[in-house]
Amino acid sequence: MRKTGIALLLFMMVNGLLTAQDYTSDVKSEDAIIKALYEVISGDSGQVRNWDRFLFLFAKDARLIPTSATPEGQYTYRIMTPESYTQFFGARNPGFYEYEISRKTEAYGTIVHIFTTYATKYSKEGTVSNRGINSIQLLKDKDRYYILNIYWCSEQMGFPLPKKYLKKKK
Repeated sequence: MRKTGIALLLFMMVNGLLTAQDYTSDVKSEDAIIKALYEVISGDSGQVRNWDRFLFLFAKDARLIPTSATPEGQYTYRIMTPESYTQFFGARNPGFYEYEISRKTEAYGTIVHIFTTYATKYSKEGTVSNRGINSIQLLKDKDRYYILNIYWCSEQMGFPLPKKYLKKKK
């Protein structure tokens, strides 16, 4: 019975029926977690994102908070959990590529605040459709980083990006 169980496990692993992903390298540094975040949300229309990888980046009780404008011109926001974000975007599965243009980082102890300027496209080779800033708060734990919050605003709300947030990252 024991040999049968091991043989079945090996068969499933070899045939892709059972896979264990290790995302620990995605959370070892500020650079790694930001790179992983942009990679995992980007993809062609119909391309299923790796939502397990996405969820691994976040702390318990983390929030994603996009801002928007109402038809009356009031500014508002929406609060999503990482899980509700995956459900919303996973169901739509649009062609969407977001990449970092520039970054400003402040850190102290366990607190890391990253202002990461982004650009978005509907396809990898397409033209830029939007730009904005993601304000990302990270928790620096002993062995990894966790995303606590992502709070963002796009230029489409009528706020042109200041030059200081367009300088290429080093």
